[in-house]
Parts: sequence; C-alpha cells; structure tokens
Amino acid sequence: MQSSIQDYMQTLGKHAKAAAQFLAAASTKTKNDALLAIHEALIAQKDQILAANAVDMNNGRANQLDAALLDRLELNAARFDGMLQGLKDVIGLKDPIGEITDMSYRPSGIQLGKMRVPLGVVGMIYESRPNVTLEAASLALKSGNAIILRGGSEALASNQALAQAIQTALQQIDFPAAAVQVVATTDRAAVGELITLTDYVDVIIPRGGKGLIQRISNDARIPVIKHLDGNCHVFVDAEADFTKALPIAVNAKTHRYGVCNAMETLLVDQAIAATFLPKVAPYYLEKQVELRGCEKTQAILGQNVIAATEEDWGTEYLAPILAIKVVDDMNHAIQHINHYGSHHTDAIVTENFSKVQRFLACVDSSSVIINASTRFADGFEYGLGAEIGISTDKIHARGPVGLEGLTSQKWIVFGHGEIRQ
Repeated sequence: MQSSIQDYMQTLGKHAKAAAQFLAAASTKTKNDALLAIHEALIAQKDQILAANAVDMNNGRANQLDAALLDRLELNAARFDGMLQGLKDVIGLKDPIGEITDMSYRPSGIQLGKMRVPLGVVGMIYESRPNVTLEAASLALKSGNAIILRGGSEALASNQALAQAIQTALQQIDFPAAAVQVVATTDRAAVGELITLTDYVDVIIPRGGKGLIQRISNDARIPVIKHLDGNCHVFVDAEADFTKALPIAVNAKTHRYGVCNAMETLLVDQAIAATFLPKVAPYYLEKQVELRGCEKTQAILGQNVIAATEEDWGTEYLAPILAIKVVDDMNHAIQHINHYGSHHTDAIVTENFSKVQRFLACVDSSSVIINASTRFADGFEYGLGAEIGISTDKIHARGPVGLEGLTSQKWIVFGHGEIRQ
C-alpha cells in the first residue's frame, strides 16, 4: 500500500508539473475562460455538491466532530453562493503574471527590471472547509500555478464532488485538467509524500489545526507558507470611544467562533475597565459566551467570570469562550500581545493618534487593525477576491495570501550586445 501511495503521489506531481508549464505561458483570457467554465460547472452540479456535503455533515455528527469543525465543514446554499461570488471576484482581479517593474539602465548599457511569475506547483493541505477547495483552485489558476489539493477525511465527499465539477469544466475547454488535482485518498501517507515531492512541488500551504501545521512545518522538505493559530486580541484603550469599542468587541468574538480571525482575548485599560466591562459583558452572556478573566476582571464582573489560567492567554478557542484581562496601559497591552499572541491579527480601539502610531509600530502581527473588528482580516475583505490562507510568516508572504502571494519575481535583463568588461 505504501508503494502504491508513493506511485500515486508521484503521478500527481508529474502531471501538475506539466500543467504548470502550460499555465506559466497562459494568457489572462485563457485562465479566465477556465475559471468561467468552472463557475458554470458548479452551478450545473450544485445539487450534487450540496448532497455530498450533507453526507459529510451526517458523518461528522456521527463521529462527534465539535461545533467549530462542523461549522467550518458545512456548505449550505448561502455559502455555496458565496463561493460562486468569490470565484467571479477572482476572475475580475488584475492578473499579476508578466508584470514588469523597477526597470532601469545600468552604466554598462544593460536595462534590467523584475517580472512577476508563478511559483509553479502548489501543494495545499487543509481541514474541514470544502470552500477552500474552490478558493485555492481559483487563485492558483489565476496566478498561473498548478495545484494539488489534499483535504481532510471529514470533507471527502464534498471535495470529491467539487473536484468532479472542476475537472469536468477544464476538460470541456481543453485546459490541462491536471492544473487542479484533488487527492482521492484519505491515507495519511499521502500527506507525507506530498510534502517531500521536491522534484515537482514548489511550495506547501497547510491550513487547519495547530497539530497539522506543526507536523507539516517539521516534516516538509519543501518551503511552507503557514500560520499555526489565530490567537487574536482587541485592546480597548483608555481613550476609546465606547460607541465604537462595544460593537467591535462583540463582533470580533461572536460574529463567528470557529475562524482564525475571531478575537480570543479582550484587553481593557484599567482606567476604563470598571465602566467598560459591565457594559460589554451582557452582550457576551446573552450569546452564552463563557468568560475567563484575570483577578481584576473577576472583581468587576463577579460570578459571571471564571478565573483565567496562564494557559488561557495563549489559547485559540475557536469556540464561545473569551479570555479578558485588565492591563495597566497600552504598553502593557502590546507586551501581552507580542508575548502570548500568534502574530495573526490584533486590534486597538482608541481616539489617540499617537497611540495608534505606536501600536502599529510595535505590535508584531501580520494584520494590525485600528478601530475595527479583527474579523476584517480576510482575503475577501482585503480586496484579494479570495485567499489561499493567512500567513504569519515574514517570508515570503504575510497576512492573507491572494494572487500576488502565489507569485515570485525574477530579474530580467535587456541588452544591446553589451559584454562584461
């Protein structure tokens, strides 16, 4: 069996490499035509795709998946329409491939610049969300990359149904079907093979739980674009406008629980804590959010708060649980965020511009937000059309990874017969 998995993954890799060569030279129109064909195929096969997702949901409930995983797994009619809209948005995005920048002449007479090019073959490993299959495929195609997608076993039926629609669409327009391949086996050995296909795969993007990301980061022999978790913060400063702070603090936590840009810790300046916390707590309690607070938070809110532990400050709950800490000032908040946070997304609510500047400079996160919810840290909201993931790395992409994050640059040199003296 191990040998057959190796052969299977090698075959996927070879086919992807060949498709990547086609994609590297494909015009924007050719790529957009492929995406339009996929759009039409998804509409035609909507009922089959939703039925397949219902199978996954039933299996998930039977296997006692937690609420956050089930939420990410569900592909209802509204989310299906959202996928279609995201696909259309990607079609409308500017194609970055072939863009030439920084042209200049050197004293030797040569002219040089940089041209944006695809990465080549992307290996994507992800859990739960079947919408990631389409988002990743559309972004890869538009940016000129072939992609090998390996979803989780809990979403097998959904991903296979989506793969069927995508493959059908590409074959109908004589576009290399191997440009988008979905791994058909749930054998974990396939992941081990994918992350070591150095002859064929150029970058690995894992998207899922912390355990998955750590395994990929430790074992991959191919460059990885990743984030381990989304331990996001909102800091309500002493000079915050409560008409902004209250809805931001509530939305950041309760808009959706099982997402990486949800707030997990609320930090409140001690100067306003006794006023702000009694105003915001009822909103959380109404939504049955469990509150875990520091001693000062407990003193203010009483029995509505469980004592927070050291572990709480570093936990990504992905659930209706919120840690609350009263901090001395903004500097204390920054120290807390940089120490306990995951460098994903952190926000401040304040009317003091000097504090805004310091927060922006000192918080070491891929997205730093001023007077808005952390839920905006998203490729769609950032105008990327969709995202293939959110990177908390500093090289080569950071934050939501869209089209440009799936490209690189190469130097190009134009000469007129010059030789090196």
